[in-house]
Amino acid sequence: MIRAAGVAEVTDADFGAEVIGARLPVLVEFTADWCPPCRQMGPVLSALAAEAGDRLKVVQLDVDTNPLTTNAYKVLSMPTFMVFRDGEAVRSMVGARSKRRLLEELSEVL
Repeated sequence: MIRAAGVAEVTDADFGAEVIGARLPVLVEFTADWCPPCRQMGPVLSALAAEAGDRLKVVQLDVDTNPLTTNAYKVLSMPTFMVFRDGEAVRSMVGARSKRRLLEELSEVL
């Protein structure tokens, strides 16, 4: 998986600890190497992690190597973004978007 700078990679094994158990809200990008829009989101996620890192944890999960989490959240399209707060998925967005649009969509959960 092509990881965005400053963005952690999570797996089926550590999803519970890194996302469900996180003290900050977490933005998870469900992504795949073969997905061009997912690659486009790399710089956006890196910038978001740098700007909002004190209020939001940003992580990526490779759908091809982590089927348990992908199936548990019924992710069918990439990229899918999910926001988790206090262990619950509180927002889901599908498709690439600009940083400005992503920040607008996240403003209600931050």
